[in-house]
Amino acid sequence: MILLMENNIIQQLAHLRTKCPLVQNISNFVVMNNTANALLAIGASPIMSHAKEEMPEMLQLVNSLVINIGTLDVEWAKAMIFAANCANELQKPWVLDPVGAGISKLRNETLKQLLDLHPTVIRGNASEIMALHSFETATVKGVDSTESSSTAIDAAKSLNKTFGSIVCISGEIDYIVSDNEIIEINNGSPLMTKVTGLGCSSTALIGAFLGLGLNPFEEAAAGVAVLSLAGELAALKSNGPGSLQMNLYDQLYQMDTATLEDKLKIKRYAYSS
Repeated sequence: MILLMENNIIQQLAHLRTKCPLVQNISNFVVMNNTANALLAIGASPIMSHAKEEMPEMLQLVNSLVINIGTLDVEWAKAMIFAANCANELQKPWVLDPVGAGISKLRNETLKQLLDLHPTVIRGNASEIMALHSFETATVKGVDSTESSSTAIDAAKSLNKTFGSIVCISGEIDYIVSDNEIIEINNGSPLMTKVTGLGCSSTALIGAFLGLGLNPFEEAAAGVAVLSLAGELAALKSNGPGSLQMNLYDQLYQMDTATLEDKLKIKRYAYSS
């Protein structure tokens, strides 16, 4: 099964670099540059646009949509909800990054409306995933997680059952949860937590792989796996957060079959609900 998953990701990466999927990003001010560069480095093409008025035309063109609520305001919230509706009408896959879920009424109400539109994939840290599951009991620390990723698995299963979304939990171990299977990825580096927006970059890469239009569960896993492995390899060559960010783009650009076969730590197993 491990070899099969590696082969799936290798094939998806090759397909992505051939297709160069166009990814619409409604993202936040902090990470726009980072995520656009990550998408370019892996072989996708980013559009960073937020105006509600151009969403119908944009969604006609793109292969997938990424919604990241990091620097939310009322007008952006309207654009996000409108874009998600457009994506659904056009049958385009979309991924939701619930940055800071649980920290404010505006954020929570926006997320509730977005969840009701059934994202193809949700990606967040453990605290964000647990907040999506139960806003009333959420324990948060800004946009940082207060929980280990494994503690959010039950919340992820519940979100999948309610909304049908593949749920990705980022942390020391990354988990990708479907209705009957879980993929675990044991790559990454603690140094990645010292660079802002690498979780958002993972979300953007998920969006790129979703643009292939094949298997959302496996595409979500590919996006998480490639970013986590690139971060791990970049950390080995870095003296600190600044050089990590630079080296990460290079590792994404250089990611190849041999590296995935040799370095990827992944397993896939079934579960019963």
